[in-house]
Parts: sequence; structure tokens; C-alpha cells
Amino acid sequence: MYSDEYLDHDADGERLTAWQGRFAMRGPNEHTTVAEQNGEVVGFVHTILDDDPEWGALLDNLHVRHDLKRSGVGTRLMAEAARIVLAHSPSSGLFLYVLEPNLAAQRFYDARGGRCVGGEPEEVPGGAMVVALRYVWPEPSGLLL
Repeated sequence: MYSDEYLDHDADGERLTAWQGRFAMRGPNEHTTVAEQNGEVVGFVHTILDDDPEWGALLDNLHVRHDLKRSGVGTRLMAEAARIVLAHSPSSGLFLYVLEPNLAAQRFYDARGGRCVGGEPEEVPGGAMVVALRYVWPEPSGLLL
């Protein structure tokens, strides 16, 4: 879904710049939880509270190191995001966007009770257009372990 040019030459620098800027300008409604294993970062989740009046908090990014997928790290990170949302606003929902070609992520979210409620076109780095599907959890407590 991303161009080879972007992945080969631009992704690392563009993502580093984006996250440095995000952390430098982080607001009080943004929370990042990092998963570590043996002193090494193996995943993270970034949540933005009160992002949308209808859907609630945005789970803006969830990433797990490739070799640790299916090990429970992503499930635990989602549970932490849900805990943060519920502590801030117990009646808030949680939602995220996943790119339509990312079938593995869709299966992961489906297995955790997410419900796809539609999608919209989005341009990804490198210029391709894909559909971003909105997954929702009206009651994030279902994600708690």
C-alpha cells in the first residue's frame, strides 16, 4: 500500500520527524504507552482522548515489532489504551482507523470486539489512495484484561 520509493528512502526519516514533532507538541489529551521486553522497546500505542464527539478517543497508532506479533503485546497495549480512556472519561468510546489492505490488523481488531462502521479514502505517504476503515469500541472496557 506504500510505494517502494517511500519505504526504501523516505519512511525512516519522515516517521522520525513526524514523531519528534508529535512529542514536542503533545497535548494533555495525548498518551503514549510503550511496551518493553528485556530493556528494548517492542511496541507502542498512542491515544488521543476526546478526539471525536461521536466516537470518543482515537487510538492513533498501535505498533508491535514484527517478530512479536501474536505474542499478546498488542492486546496488552490496547488494554492500556482502554484503561487510560476509561480513567479519563468512563463513558467515552474508542476508535481507530486501519487501512483496508491490512487484513491482519482487521482480524486482530475483529477478535478484540472492534466493529467496522465504514471507511473513507486516504492518501498514504508515497501518494497512493487507500480506504481507511473506522473500527469502534463503544465500550472500551471490553478490551481490559
